[in-house]
Amino acid sequence: MAAAPALFKKKVKRVGIVYRHGTPAAAAMARELSKWFQHRKINVYSHPKQKIDAKVKHVTDPSKLDLVVVLGGDGTYLEAVRMLKCERVPVLGVNMGSLGFLTVSRSQDLYSLVELALAGELEMRQRSMIHVTVRSGAKIKDEFTCLNDLVIERGPTARLIHISMTVDNMPIAALKADGLIVATPTGSTAYNLAAGGPILHPEVDALVVTPICPHSLTSRPFIFPDSRKIQFSIQGQGKRAVLTADGSKKATIGPTDEVWVERERNGHLFIRKVGHNYFSLLREKLKFGERA
Repeated sequence: MAAAPALFKKKVKRVGIVYRHGTPAAAAMARELSKWFQHRKINVYSHPKQKIDAKVKHVTDPSKLDLVVVLGGDGTYLEAVRMLKCERVPVLGVNMGSLGFLTVSRSQDLYSLVELALAGELEMRQRSMIHVTVRSGAKIKDEFTCLNDLVIERGPTARLIHISMTVDNMPIAALKADGLIVATPTGSTAYNLAAGGPILHPEVDALVVTPICPHSLTSRPFIFPDSRKIQFSIQGQGKRAVLTADGSKKATIGPTDEVWVERERNGHLFIRKVGHNYFSLLREKLKFGERA
């Protein structure tokens, strides 16, 4: 039986605000919210690449934040997650974008939500993340984390790529496809779903690997316990592939590289209204269960 969610009870002294880039309404709301917090003697910080006003400093040490408020869509939310660098700082997402699957709260509810947050009356949940390590022999070339997904794709080349996959050093499959997606339960409703992968409930301890436009009809999504380590490599002399993490390009790999994927030790924290229903969210955002 799942444990009851904990309430967000921390005294908030330092808040980070991340708003949707290029959207005047989001920037204006960020300025208004900043003043609202400052009036309550709460220090406000902005994303390092954003500016709110002259009184607001940039985030330099995300571990010092007590709360992050996101004003935007899912892309803005993922940018806030990257800013936090796996620090366990709860995030409150307010939708000012289009879909808003991660930013589930309405913009008109912003101030009532932050009031509830300060009063300790919002519930706090954890979502799993994945840690990606790119190796070349014994050398680590790159490391990064994802909340939604890692994508290995063929990039600008017109030809399919050959990707071998092992789990805990056991060979599983060799795929010929445009690429593949490794998604967390949170990311299962993003690119993974569009590529024909399954929806995973957020509380499932699993990862799903979904081929993108595979050459073979027998290439289907794989679901693995997230306690396993999954390894990928590109086959074929001179072949290369592009790694994208949560929509942001991270690296280019070749036949001498290995990509290792495992569950990140620190999960992502977010806060929301008590009693939030995940299946209602699926119906609202994705029209899940509706008749055609």
